[in-house]
Amino acid sequence: MGYPVVLSDLINYFKKFPGIGEKSAERMALSLLDFPLEDVLKFSDSMVNAKKKLHPCPICGHLTENELCDICSDQSRNKSVICILEDYKSVFAFERAGNYNGVYHVLNGLISPIDDVNPEDINLASLVDRVSKIENPELIIALKSTIEGETTTLYIKKIFEGQNVEISRLSYGIPMGAEIDYLDEITLDRALSDRKKIS
Repeated sequence: MGYPVVLSDLINYFKKFPGIGEKSAERMALSLLDFPLEDVLKFSDSMVNAKKKLHPCPICGHLTENELCDICSDQSRNKSVICILEDYKSVFAFERAGNYNGVYHVLNGLISPIDDVNPEDINLASLVDRVSKIENPELIIALKSTIEGETTTLYIKKIFEGQNVEISRLSYGIPMGAEIDYLDEITLDRALSDRKKIS
């Protein structure tokens, strides 16, 4: 016997989450049926609110529900040091580590010609604009060690070639191909502290 249609629909929506297969989606859907209706309605409201209210910060591209994100609006942060990340998930990872006092720039993707993702398709133009307004800027490139990450790193280096911009990258204590947002705080903190200047 198959699932009732409404349960099947619910399971299919849970399967849209990364890493959730048929069995996990079924467990989540059936668990949701045990929630009090009030909790289910609050859960539904929180999803709708997140989708409606969260948007990219116009300065750095990180998620915020305000005009600017908390990091860009924090006057105690060092605005001349910008850590370049692929996505906003990595920002949360760095913030959990807790020892970085600069700001971020979220690219929202990596250059990948094979996937038809070109430099103009990611958040690079606003980075150039930001850097042009900073005195003695330092860029810390914190992208994963993949072909796409390396291509994007080299492109960023080329953009700022001949300018007074110090560019460094995380140390290679990070495993090849590792996702930044999955690294533990100690590994991430050491990689940041031991960053290497890109010559």
